[in-house]
Amino acid sequence: MPVITLPDGSQRSFAGPVTVAELAADIGPGLAKAAVAARVGDRLVDTSHRLEADAEVAIITARDEDGLEIIRHSTAHLLAQAVKQLFPGAQVTIGPVIEDGFYYDFAFDRAFTPEDLEAIEKRMAELAEADLPVHREVMNRDAAVTFFRGIGEEYKAQIIEEIPADQEISLYGQGEFKDLCRGPHVPRTGLLKAFKLTKVAGAYWRGDARNEQLQRIYGTAWADSKALKAYLRRLEEAEKRDHRRIGRDLELFSIQEDAGGGLVFWHPHGARIRRVMEDYWREQHTRAGYELLFTPHIALEDLWHTSGHTDFYRESMYRPMEEDGQPYQLKPMNCPFHVLVYKDKLRSYRELPMRWAELGTVYRHEMSGALHGLMRVRGFTQDDAHVFCQEEQIEEEVLRVLDLTLEMLGDFGFTQFEVNLSTRPEKAVGSDEIWEKATKALQGALERKGLEFILDAGGGAFYGPKIDLKIEDAIGRKWQCSTIQLDFNLPERFEMEYVAASGERRRPIMIHRALLGSLERFFGILIEHYEGRFPAWLAPVQAVALNITDKQADYVDSVAKTLNNQGFRVDADLRNEKIGFKIREHTMQKVPFLLVAGDREKEAGSLAVRSRSGEDLGSMSIDDLGKFLARQVAMRGRSVMED
Repeated sequence: MPVITLPDGSQRSFAGPVTVAELAADIGPGLAKAAVAARVGDRLVDTSHRLEADAEVAIITARDEDGLEIIRHSTAHLLAQAVKQLFPGAQVTIGPVIEDGFYYDFAFDRAFTPEDLEAIEKRMAELAEADLPVHREVMNRDAAVTFFRGIGEEYKAQIIEEIPADQEISLYGQGEFKDLCRGPHVPRTGLLKAFKLTKVAGAYWRGDARNEQLQRIYGTAWADSKALKAYLRRLEEAEKRDHRRIGRDLELFSIQEDAGGGLVFWHPHGARIRRVMEDYWREQHTRAGYELLFTPHIALEDLWHTSGHTDFYRESMYRPMEEDGQPYQLKPMNCPFHVLVYKDKLRSYRELPMRWAELGTVYRHEMSGALHGLMRVRGFTQDDAHVFCQEEQIEEEVLRVLDLTLEMLGDFGFTQFEVNLSTRPEKAVGSDEIWEKATKALQGALERKGLEFILDAGGGAFYGPKIDLKIEDAIGRKWQCSTIQLDFNLPERFEMEYVAASGERRRPIMIHRALLGSLERFFGILIEHYEGRFPAWLAPVQAVALNITDKQADYVDSVAKTLNNQGFRVDADLRNEKIGFKIREHTMQKVPFLLVAGDREKEAGSLAVRSRSGEDLGSMSIDDLGKFLARQVAMRGRSVMED
């Protein structure tokens, strides 16, 4: 007689085994109707799952995070079913859940059109309305290969052939459609009520450009139509803020395919912003007690064997290059280089903690299908740093990193965060004792800083626990940028030591930390956060001085030179164009301030100042204008004028 314990602590007893669906019905008809799955202990299961023994059970609905993911996965199957009904010659490949939605890749002999997407979405709605029951069945591997090959699904057969022969294969079916999946899935298609197909794009089979081209249909799914409409509004806003379009319009950067995909070319205006970011980064780190390093871009491949990267990271590394019979490797990480600097001599406990930072360019072999503007590239500069310390210094050093992180992110205009604390996974290096000390140190630093956090049990790296900060941008999207990771692995692999106060040799603790992540990706986030309207301290051109007629040309030119000599980035537009035309053009370029001079301003030694939003800020003398710009720059991203 199973006894089921519910999340509120209440219990229900049954005379014999019951399904999750029957349990939900016993609790109430509303829950029975809304149930999409259940969590039994730590495991997600279908509503058809039988409960045969005592268990802790939580019924999952579309309102739950797990439920929403199941809704999205089930909607991906609904998409595949609709495509197969409308285009029987299409082959299905994979259809995973992604952030805010899902996609499914198809092999088809022609490109899907916008009209096709409309027809597919309409058929999906019809299938949802039909409220088809969804059922799970199990096959052995060879039978599953035979089944999918028999219905012409060669890609599915390839996937299954790579699964061990003794492993059960689960299939989910609805109507005539069956798909390979671990599940769980919704019990019926009628629970899929709020979805939208968003776009179609090219993709390569298994993400490899050497393989055949597929078509990827993207979609989104939500618990209800209200949430869907809110998301679609955010999507429209995100399209307006797309950093690739804004970067092109403002001539900030480009990805030159002639040089290879995923490689960023910083144009003059983008390079100005990068220089400001780098100068600020170095200044802040120097103030925070870091020494700056510069390390090479390549090293002997043996270094990456020692660090373990060739064991765990080979697919993201470029192939070695041969020189004098020895293989050299482009660096995917800066960490081993900092370790070598540490090992250059024997260290004493009196030298610890040691804080070393580097804007180090690294190279990752990303698949072409994964590249995305500045957000996913093959060569990028990490704002990397490593702290080498003793065990008892961990909490204080983590607190220092948090202080610096929050200060810097605030200066860039980010004040809302989601904080995650990730603990020991099943496979890990280091003793239980040091893991417990390290995790407590991270938690202690977060609590001392007054930061609420989400515990990600088992989500740490194999080499240590970590803190991740996700910044929230102007339209509510979260971006993973800052991370603080403790490492017991590299000090062991490289046999790092310091001489303790007792005279014995000990291993230091290594703290990996990045505050911005990579300059390229962070710049892309900044572009979208500000929609290209950078605060004055970051703007590539902080102000443009404009003459109304040729009579003021020399005056305007001298004003621009004076302000530039004061350290501001000011251009002079002396073209023989109407003032309204010039104002519109520089407003479109999102220049923060426009400085206009006619005869009256020239006579008075002043300028009429207006913001890019069109606000009249009045006339200012050159001295007052310099003070005004200095105040705007000093505010950084913490308080900018309304646009």
